[in-house]
Amino acid sequence: MTELERRANEMRRDIVSMIAEAGSGHPGGSLSCADILAALYFGGVLEHDPADPQKAGRDRFFLAKGHAAPALYAALAQAGYFPREELSTLRKLGTRLQGHPDSNQLPGVEVSTGSLGQGLSIAAGCAAGLALDGDRSAVFALLGDGECEEGQVWEAAMFAAHRRLDNLTAIVDRNGLQIDGRTSEVCDPGDLGAKFAAFGWDVRTVDGHDLEALVDVLSACKAERAGRPHALIAHTVKGKGVSFMEDQAGWHGKAPNAEQLEAALAELVDACEKEACRG
Repeated sequence: MTELERRANEMRRDIVSMIAEAGSGHPGGSLSCADILAALYFGGVLEHDPADPQKAGRDRFFLAKGHAAPALYAALAQAGYFPREELSTLRKLGTRLQGHPDSNQLPGVEVSTGSLGQGLSIAAGCAAGLALDGDRSAVFALLGDGECEEGQVWEAAMFAAHRRLDNLTAIVDRNGLQIDGRTSEVCDPGDLGAKFAAFGWDVRTVDGHDLEALVDVLSACKAERAGRPHALIAHTVKGKGVSFMEDQAGWHGKAPNAEQLEAALAELVDACEKEACRG
């Protein structure tokens, strides 16, 4: 197991543990995007500094699908933005780790998110502002595929293409499920890549659980400045890493009980041991 794979595995263990402790949360979509966040934060893609979260010249990351906050918290804790022990306070009274990210309380969170459809607009506005300032920093936004049913996503897509925001990358966590079932049955988004391309975006696809491929394509999107924003369609599995949660809409927003937590952690530890996980 590589160091990056170890990071992602540890994030998954933290995700299921903190949600079980809280008794509520969203494990499915947090687990599906864990590899994406691991690639961004630990694969050398994002320019960021836990010691100075507001450092000039940093890259920006926006979690548009704010209900997947446990994945972001797991990444930020591992990166050193706050003590890892604080993860156990998720959703508890007085915590900095709200059910959706709160930029007023937690370092490393650029903006409070959770109202689906708004994240890409925020990211596009940030990218436009940086471009006006002559700042070459990159902006990344992670969207859910169910979230792409929101009309505001496509208003932002139109704006970003019109403004030629080539410092912007939208990552779609394409796990095929949302709270009510399969996206293809609830409100079929069709070919999301073709839709972004029709709006004038550079579109790429990737296996959202192939960490090496994720680092390569995210780095390429960051580096290429050819006058078009970038859309990365990351094909993922909801609940990835925990067999009984995988590809199950019922695990969109349900906490595991003690027995289920034990089974989930055993799977993740077993995966780590089989691959000779270090550390």
